[in-house]
Amino acid sequence: MGNDVKRVAIIGGGITGLTAAYYLQKESMAKGLSIEYRLIEASNELGGKVQTDYTDGFVIERGPDSFLARKTSAAKLAKEVGLEDELVHNDTGKSYVLNGDKLYPMPGGAIMGIPTQLTPFAATKLFSPVGKLRAAGDLVLPKTTQPDVDQSLGSFFRKRLGNEVVDRLIEPLLSGIYAGDIDKLSLMATFPQFHQVEQKHRSLILGMKNTTPKKPKSTNPTQEKPKGMFLGLKRGLCSLVDSIENHLDEDSILKGTSVTSIVRNGEQFELTYSDGRTESFDRVIMTTPFDVTKKALNQYSFVTDVEDIPATSVATVAMAFPEDAIQQDIEGTGFVVSKKSDYTITACTWTHRKWKHSTPEGYALLRGYVGRAGDEEIVYESDDVIIEKVLSDLNKIMDIKGEPEFFRITRWKNAMPQYVVGHKKKIENLTAELHSKLPGLYLAGAPYEGIGLPDCIDSGEKAVSELLSSI
Repeated sequence: MGNDVKRVAIIGGGITGLTAAYYLQKESMAKGLSIEYRLIEASNELGGKVQTDYTDGFVIERGPDSFLARKTSAAKLAKEVGLEDELVHNDTGKSYVLNGDKLYPMPGGAIMGIPTQLTPFAATKLFSPVGKLRAAGDLVLPKTTQPDVDQSLGSFFRKRLGNEVVDRLIEPLLSGIYAGDIDKLSLMATFPQFHQVEQKHRSLILGMKNTTPKKPKSTNPTQEKPKGMFLGLKRGLCSLVDSIENHLDEDSILKGTSVTSIVRNGEQFELTYSDGRTESFDRVIMTTPFDVTKKALNQYSFVTDVEDIPATSVATVAMAFPEDAIQQDIEGTGFVVSKKSDYTITACTWTHRKWKHSTPEGYALLRGYVGRAGDEEIVYESDDVIIEKVLSDLNKIMDIKGEPEFFRITRWKNAMPQYVVGHKKKIENLTAELHSKLPGLYLAGAPYEGIGLPDCIDSGEKAVSELLSSI
């Protein structure tokens, strides 16, 4: 490369953009490369959907509240920026499915709603005898998928396990992750592992049973209960954002500025900012929502012609109560709501039980969720209407005395990308076109290959790796 300084623009300061800036700075220093970067964020704060509220000793996540421990990139990044001692597993406890007006314990051994142990599945009252019999059909049914053909999650699971198990268990669990319609979401883009299991084992139940690691039997009767599958941070996920920002070169961060246009000019990219200024860069990593990306690249028909990635609106509703206000408490960490139940909420976490660090002694913190594909109107209602509906729903199964001491409603409008059938192919085609026609511009983040924090971190790191290999 010689002594030429390469200039890199990272557009979007959410967790993907922060990750890209962090690893670009780290790797270029380690390799002795002359690289300057600019992290450009439209709002006045970094972090995107990662937002933590600190009120009266409560630590309230307004966006994601945790990440999967088995996806190691998030914990690795947290440790690199000095937060190893802050990492904490969730407390485990019973979780439930709300169907009709009744809470049913999640059947033991269910992985994403797929039974791997037949006894608890046979014993649960969540399903009718006919529903159980239909699900057992999976054991004898032939394969329903072809090696490379995409289909909806709903279509796949309904063929294998029947409508009842899908509507009452699988749909609320998967919708909780994507806030989507599982009859439109892509199997290949969301849970390709289930497609692989069917391809290899034919039966989903037998395949999941054979591929799920057995839990070692404890020889110590006083052994603590197993660690939860999620990780959070004692001071909230915002502490990850702040710690990454503290590791970045302060002069390389530009907040309160959006990019309105990107045009390739010779070997460089000319960016136009919202205030009319222009600046040139050798490489660009875009981590913005897809509609923002398309607007900035509106001079390129191969981008603007790509079908939109739809997005749904959701809201989180955190409510703080004195512990004794929960008159009829339920032992557990929360519940999801089956789609055909007559409720506004889609799920509720008893956060004070799941994350002990979140709540001061003597208090309870409930976090409800509203909004999903096809049912988004509630997100746009007033705070009073949302609180009234959420409390009304909760009081059908719990006995909560009075109003919350305070609440925090966070609306995420058009914020949850929907990976509909064909998504993976669409992104592969777009990436190939970019590589050919706009080499040096990379797309990363939630619209493309995964919406969880580790997925976004992986995406940012991958973009940096590809960028550095091009220099």
